[in-house]
Amino acid sequence: MSLLELVTKNRSRRRFYQDHAIERETLVELVNLARLSPSGMNRQPLKFFLSNTPEMNARIFPHLGWAGYLEGWGGPAEGERPSAYIIILGDKRISESFGIDPGIAAQSIMLGATEMGLGGCIIGSAKQEQVSQALALPDHFAILLVLALGKPKELAQIEPLGADGDIRYWRDAEGGHHVPKRSLEEIIIN
Repeated sequence: MSLLELVTKNRSRRRFYQDHAIERETLVELVNLARLSPSGMNRQPLKFFLSNTPEMNARIFPHLGWAGYLEGWGGPAEGERPSAYIIILGDKRISESFGIDPGIAAQSIMLGATEMGLGGCIIGSAKQEQVSQALALPDHFAILLVLALGKPKELAQIEPLGADGDIRYWRDAEGGHHVPKRSLEEIIIN
């Protein structure tokens, strides 16, 4: 798969085959992609919490925000929830500022997951205090992002941005997820 195909296929997925297990070794492989990615000033302040058991996943799920543009949708139903999570943490003992490192790490992980036939969603709207308590995380870790992972159950496709300029993603009657994207002509200014 070319990089263009990989990036195009890497969409935010929010519904999964929950019973499709993801082994811890797979999560470790994905974190290794983040470990090898660039880090601002090479500080490498990120740490990762891995979850791939139904019990641990159930501690994380209730504290996540899902798909703000889909009004009235509280997230995936039982049976369609992620089968694994990677929580990206900032180690405040190393740095108080994490810059762009979490985004670089998340994209590396999500591209790797896509290449493996998995899908996921980068969640920035986690209730940090509740997640920290549910997982008994030490105070020196800041929750930066939560990556929900699983075997995708939904089709997600890119659409051209409409004339009205509405960037909100939407679902069709069959549950297909549509993501409007601005054109190259619109985003390149010279």
